[in-house]
Amino acid sequence: MAGKNTGYLLPLPWTLTLLLIWIFPLVWSLVLAFADYNLLSGELNWIGLENFRRLLSDPSFQRALWNTFLFVIGTLPFTTLFALLLALALNRPVWGKNFFKASFFIPTITSLVVVALIFTKLYSEGSWLYRFLGQFFNLPSGGFLLSDKTALPSIMIMDIWAAIGYYILLFLVALQNVPQELYEAAKVEGANSWQTFWAVTFPSIKPMLFFIVTLNTIKSFQVFTEVFVMTKGGPLGSTTTAVYFIYEEGLHRFKMGYASAAAYLLFAIIALFSYFLFKSFKSESEVLAPAQTKA
Repeated sequence: MAGKNTGYLLPLPWTLTLLLIWIFPLVWSLVLAFADYNLLSGELNWIGLENFRRLLSDPSFQRALWNTFLFVIGTLPFTTLFALLLALALNRPVWGKNFFKASFFIPTITSLVVVALIFTKLYSEGSWLYRFLGQFFNLPSGGFLLSDKTALPSIMIMDIWAAIGYYILLFLVALQNVPQELYEAAKVEGANSWQTFWAVTFPSIKPMLFFIVTLNTIKSFQVFTEVFVMTKGGPLGSTTTAVYFIYEEGLHRFKMGYASAAAYLLFAIIALFSYFLFKSFKSESEVLAPAQTKA
């Protein structure tokens, strides 16, 4: 009997962790989103939808959202495409394949703070990269991160470089699970490389593609560490993203209600994008499935 009761206690640490670290902050931040709450004074006043109304007309929040959309558009397609192309290349019997796999994956397991600090140095005015490119282009004085025209693209390039290794490995897992019988059948039918990719490889790796695009979309919308380490949202707010805006409002200006409302607006945007991605991939699968059945 005692052993039976002890069994009920085993999930208790996990349950308490879930409640204290995930559920409670989620519910409390939702409450704060409808309130005016100052972190220092502890005063809480219920104001309904006022935080959301102010956010929608706040130029700083609009600028942060715009920068976030630019970051997503500037990183998501390139990261996914480059990862797929490199995975296709590494899936072939090429020389030094394991070396290249390790080389691409090392940035993924390296701390993003360390990567950001390295690129901050690389983007500075005295770096070899700045001096080399300065021979061909008219570069901004002070380095790439001190210009509102080049700061955000510079962070995008770093993010693509740092994240691509993880997606290469995911694509490689999907490619190595494609049934070889399908490739042999395509070869018998006389399909060329492009036809084999489009008729065999792409449908087979499509679930993994959906997973990668969804994961990368959510990650890109939540970009923060790179901005915090490299630019602190500057210059002139050109790299202030939505999550950095939430950080500034909540932990610098102590407007926890305002920051919570911004966080839930960002959550709604990410959920909306994820829903459309799911519908898009699902509808394409429905179109593809009858065609494959017919074939």
